[in-house]
Amino acid sequence: MKKINQLLLASFLLIRGTSLGALSLDALLLPGQQGSLLKEGTLREVQFRYLSPQLMPQHRLLQKLMDDTLEALAPSLLVESLHLYTKPQDAALPHWSGAERSALFNETLALSSLAGLRYFSSSRKAMRVFYESSQVIDQPDTQKPLPDPVYIEPPAKLLLYARQKDLTFGDMIYQYEYHTDEDALVLVQQNLSPLVAGIFPAVGKNKLRSVVAVIDAEGFLLIYAASMAKVVSLPGMNQRVGQSFATRTDAIMSWFTGRADRAFTKLTF
Repeated sequence: MKKINQLLLASFLLIRGTSLGALSLDALLLPGQQGSLLKEGTLREVQFRYLSPQLMPQHRLLQKLMDDTLEALAPSLLVESLHLYTKPQDAALPHWSGAERSALFNETLALSSLAGLRYFSSSRKAMRVFYESSQVIDQPDTQKPLPDPVYIEPPAKLLLYARQKDLTFGDMIYQYEYHTDEDALVLVQQNLSPLVAGIFPAVGKNKLRSVVAVIDAEGFLLIYAASMAKVVSLPGMNQRVGQSFATRTDAIMSWFTGRADRAFTKLTF
């Protein structure tokens, strides 16, 4: 009977993704990735053909969302970035606490804080403002400004809209879809406006997805970002957009690490 109970528990943990035990970097990363990530801090991958995620952590919720997104979009471009954030010494271990999880979730909802974010422009070889303005809105058609939402407990799923003025691609409306479980926070961004580079269309409406996942991994947060798009078929456009997405992904990583610092700091006071 004892052996049967142990087998049942092992099966339950496998189905639940080890929910009763903290997820480790060994469980989340492919062989060889952990050493590179610990050494470099951030890994990046850019693909223009035969697209397949190379850096995606082995997490059930993230994998499902990525599979669904890739199947629905059939992109011509995939940019991935994987970052390791070290939790502060006074953080709860081995799991994040409920308060930490809620604080981190609310920081991902702080879309107004993206205003003024800067990134390195590959074409201009200089730092440039990413979003001149960023505001949560009620609906894409009415565009009534709303404050950043705050939740005591993260919902399993949440849908937001935002108006964000991009100095490269124009005045944009985005949909933000949030998904959460006990050890991960995942958002999927979708463009409801076309991206236009100069006078040329770069990415059509609903042809861009960005996925950002924050995964609790014992003493770390594993942050994964993927941007994928079906780029307009113009000579050199795929590479141009790919370079832009890569440096913009770096900026989003920097933004979130700052928000994570803020979340943990607020809990110490």
